[in-house]
Amino acid sequence: MNGQTWRRVYGADHDDPDPGPRPGHDYRELVGGPLDGLLLDVTGWPGPRLAEGAALATEIGSHGPGGHARYGPRTAGALLWDWQGDTP
Repeated sequence: MNGQTWRRVYGADHDDPDPGPRPGHDYRELVGGPLDGLLLDVTGWPGPRLAEGAALATEIGSHGPGGHARYGPRTAGALLWDWQGDTP
């Protein structure tokens, strides 16, 4: 991996031989909750959308299949997005 830390991007296929970040993309690191440590590709998201955060589909949250994990910016413009809870 050429000295870089391996990181997985949310939504990357489990069979993808290179599920890591891509050059030229913008990412936020998900902190806590079921998706802890994954990167979320936010390339092209406008400022207001970034400020809202995201409800991300996951089968490993407290609501199981069909559930979502809610993440939002730690502070305005933050690269770290904290888990805010699970939703159905």
